[in-house]
Amino acid sequence: MATEAQALQLVALLEAELMMRSSDITRHNDYYRGDHPLKFASKEFAKFHGGRYTEFSDNWTQVVADSPVERMTVTGFQASGETEADRDLWNVWQVNGLDADSQLGFLGSVINARCFVLVWGDPDDPDMPVVTFEDASQCVIAYEPGSRRKRRAALKRWQDGGQDYATLYLPREVWKFSRPHMTTGENKSPQMVDVDEELKKWRPREFADEPNPQPNPMGVVPMVELPNKPLLAADPISDIRGVIAMQDAINLLWAQLFTASDYASFPQRVIMGAERPVIPKLNEKGEVVGTIPVDIEKFAVDRVMMFNGKDVRIGEWQAANLSMYTGLIEVAVGHVAAQTRTPQHYLVGKMANLAEGALLAAETGLVKRTEEKEIWSGQGLREMARLIALAKGEDTKAEAMRAGRVLWADTESRSHAQMADALLKLKQLGFPFKWLALRYGLTPTEVADVIAMRAEELDMDPVTELTRQMNGAVPQAGNVPPGADEEPDEGDSDGEPGQ
Repeated sequence: MATEAQALQLVALLEAELMMRSSDITRHNDYYRGDHPLKFASKEFAKFHGGRYTEFSDNWTQVVADSPVERMTVTGFQASGETEADRDLWNVWQVNGLDADSQLGFLGSVINARCFVLVWGDPDDPDMPVVTFEDASQCVIAYEPGSRRKRRAALKRWQDGGQDYATLYLPREVWKFSRPHMTTGENKSPQMVDVDEELKKWRPREFADEPNPQPNPMGVVPMVELPNKPLLAADPISDIRGVIAMQDAINLLWAQLFTASDYASFPQRVIMGAERPVIPKLNEKGEVVGTIPVDIEKFAVDRVMMFNGKDVRIGEWQAANLSMYTGLIEVAVGHVAAQTRTPQHYLVGKMANLAEGALLAAETGLVKRTEEKEIWSGQGLREMARLIALAKGEDTKAEAMRAGRVLWADTESRSHAQMADALLKLKQLGFPFKWLALRYGLTPTEVADVIAMRAEELDMDPVTELTRQMNGAVPQAGNVPPGADEEPDEGDSDGEPGQ
């Protein structure tokens, strides 16, 4: 068991790692939300026009991040050696609202390169562990040297009101600390700085109804990581990271296009051979005492101006070619699509009478990208299922889940007609109904309900139901052959006996 000093040292080390990651996390979240600073602009453009586009962004990073997440749907968990999905694990998943929270977790992993899942027992309900998806800005896991899976410790740190809180998870115990939340940037005396440094120290939280530290009955660190694009010898990679540079270029092109269109809407003309128009300046008696130059902006609004002189000529500067900008933007968006394997029609929006096969082919990259993420996240979710079993004291199930699997909905987007046609052909090849129902996208619980309904229909009208199963279609009124439930005689055909 770790001492308080050892626990505090671990908290300090893990907090330092968390703070090092914070700048990338903040940047990626800002880009996902559309908060993009104007980059790549010349000094002259930034000086005169940069302030006009501080709140503008043509946000493609959000589309890139959302496109795989909308296809990642967990439908169940299956332990090793079992042919049915585990109902108890699915019940825990549903009670904890993870059908919705898992989408938040997957999105956080795509944006910030990782997310976390925390499992802990509920003393008020021992049969229902508490499972939560956690943000990368609040959690960090330390692994054993030389391993990417064996967890040594985990830290969750967050702020609530005027307090910072930290919970350190170890295989055998859990430590809970707190400290006053400190603000920075204030001018303070050296004495007050020393006071702040003292207040910054973590101190164990005091509880009336539980010890601190408290034992960890699960025997393992109860937090798992769901990485995005993991590497063998480096940190996982955010999908946003590779899009930022091109996103900045697209924003600049739009800024330049807007500026050029602004000038094109008021064509720039030059008047040669004339003095600037003036109007007389009068005193209180109405006497001319001088002249005042005419405000040129007034003529831009009135659209009328008169000049005297025999050599007066009016010229006009040619407007910029705005189609050049739109062409460049379309090319840049195409690069984003190619680099991130996001279908072009998700970004550009140009579709013209595409066949279903062509549309599926266009989405092949996104489907493969989503399946890769399911593999990476599936390892962590499988370990999460093992932790749930450990929290409930089901050691046998926990051991079986080490080699179990996560069930996912189909990542391909097909029409109902396509799906029905494909499943009917698979049925004719001999695939069982339960497998076909899962392939259709039903959860194991829904499949069980459908099988029960089929059994009920069979009991109510066995002839019609058996005919439907034999023909692969629902029989219409009057098309059920008489005596379908009886064996035909050899001579009952329309031709000769034995034909």
